[in-house]
Amino acid sequence: MKISGFTFIKNAEKLYIPAKQSILSILPICDEFIIAIGDNDKDDRTTEIIQSIKSEKIKIIHTKWNTKDYPKNTIFAQQTDIAKQHCKGDWLFYLQCDEAIHQNDLDTIRKACKDHLYNKSVDGFLFNYLHFWGDYNHYHNSHSWYKKEIRIIRNLPSIHSWQDAQSFRKFTKWGGGTFNDYTSRKDNAKLDVIELNVNVFHYGYVRPPKMMSNKRKSSSSSYHGKNAKNILSRIAIEYDYGPLNKLNKFNGSHPSVMNNWISLFNWSSKLQYSGNRNKRRAPHKHEKMRYRILSFIENTFFKGNVIGGFKNYNIIKKS
Repeated sequence: MKISGFTFIKNAEKLYIPAKQSILSILPICDEFIIAIGDNDKDDRTTEIIQSIKSEKIKIIHTKWNTKDYPKNTIFAQQTDIAKQHCKGDWLFYLQCDEAIHQNDLDTIRKACKDHLYNKSVDGFLFNYLHFWGDYNHYHNSHSWYKKEIRIIRNLPSIHSWQDAQSFRKFTKWGGGTFNDYTSRKDNAKLDVIELNVNVFHYGYVRPPKMMSNKRKSSSSSYHGKNAKNILSRIAIEYDYGPLNKLNKFNGSHPSVMNNWISLFNWSSKLQYSGNRNKRRAPHKHEKMRYRILSFIENTFFKGNVIGGFKNYNIIKKS
């Protein structure tokens, strides 16, 4: 059995993305790791950072981002597919570069892949999510954040990244990887997956406030294209995370590969640890009353299970 890791990235250094740490978190159980590196800005050292891993398992595919033909962040799915096409493993382990896996879970993951290698009814594996926010001690347990997602898929040509690359679908008809392919709900189906009791540590919203604003500007540009000008003008210079005391406190341990990265945390003075949100800014989605009520009901009466909400997978078994 072989496992291929794969992902995509662009401007990881400038956008404060722990790409190297993400790759290192699963590299021990991967036989290869394919990363599609986009056309970074000239002052960004993403390629050098990845090369510093110095592993023969790492294979870099250099790409160019075409956000004109792939708006609404479907460029992420297109880049994911480029990396996937170069994978040779039986199972493909997909981590976005702001995600990491705890070292204590690697044996569990590898065993699940081995146990179900010949069970063709299994298209992949589903993981739990810890969405950290502002710092490394607070995370979301809110209706407004996805709580589970597919991160391992079987190496089938019919499986493609979908929409903004958050998940995957199995296609019965594929047009070659156009914008319409990545946004279509026709000629495709949800994957049948086994749910693993394993967390993905998501750090996409743990950055210095100024860099978080830069990331939002970058995402808005790739999503809206030429229509992003008015939106970009409304993004503050420094991101306001709001009161972190309203979130869940994390008391566990982070993946060990993240230790040095976490030690760089130096923006606590710019965060809010008490009080209420600034009324002069629009509320974050998780701060809106509707989602606060739904989250309370789900976490109090339904053991955290989401009421309604879109799930892009069919759970066939829990491990």
